[in-house]
Amino acid sequence: MKLAFDVDVLAKQMGISDMVHKVSAWGYKYIEQSPHPRINPFYKHPKFSRECQAEYKKALKETGVEISSFIVVYRWSGPTEEQRQIAVKNWKRMIEIAVDMNVSVINTELSGDPHQSEICEGMWYKSMEELLPIIEREGIRIEIQSHPYDFCENSNESADLVKSLRSDNLKYLYCAAHTFFYDNGKGDVKSMLDYAGDDLSHVLFADTMNHTKDCRYILNPPGVDATIHQHLGLGEGEVDFAGIFEKLQEMKFTDRKFKVGGESIACVSLFGYPEKMDKQASEARKIVERGLGI
Repeated sequence: MKLAFDVDVLAKQMGISDMVHKVSAWGYKYIEQSPHPRINPFYKHPKFSRECQAEYKKALKETGVEISSFIVVYRWSGPTEEQRQIAVKNWKRMIEIAVDMNVSVINTELSGDPHQSEICEGMWYKSMEELLPIIEREGIRIEIQSHPYDFCENSNESADLVKSLRSDNLKYLYCAAHTFFYDNGKGDVKSMLDYAGDDLSHVLFADTMNHTKDCRYILNPPGVDATIHQHLGLGEGEVDFAGIFEKLQEMKFTDRKFKVGGESIACVSLFGYPEKMDKQASEARKIVERGLGI
């Protein structure tokens, strides 16, 4: 298993070389490269220039750190056809970048519009019809998570979407910080991990509060069309991490190797408190290592 750090919080504060060196100083061997304005910005076409690539490769060589995976977020489920076509074009370029950087895993979200779930699901299947042959040809593992405000927020239903295509190149990602969106506030982590089963290849570790509880979060005006979630330090929210670790050990998650993309991935994915990250990042790594028995 690869234990990675999601560098989203660092991308906003420092250059690429400093970002890689910081992750190394925190004791991580792997980087999960989340959307970055110079590499793979949210929704827009990848920007990865020759200069940026050279800087990144130099920092990786200096530190011995590797990229475990890229994260991309594109509107491949529309809801408009123009959005979908742009997203597919972005995907094709991102796959080229991953191959060039010797990265065999890309994880992503379903995106779309929760108010047009039927249209968005159809758009997603249409995109997969075009992209899956390329993904399979290039030997990339695509890992899909549902995200708050995606066209599908439910964990089991999202796992069904992945399983429906019956491809070794598609797997499922579970994000602990989205736990209470995944099952309407119950937080039954063991059940959801069980349901994902053999398709579970990636887990993101961060905590959050249960947004379904009265006044955990307050939005004004009441009824505004928005979602709130957090990626807190482990133990700062209400996610059942004891249950997650117990189930992952039972599933032998750390020993998993897949036909495409190699090992399973555990990633610390903390946002929101950059001023605490020097302490939190190392603490979270140690918690995950203890919890998974590695």
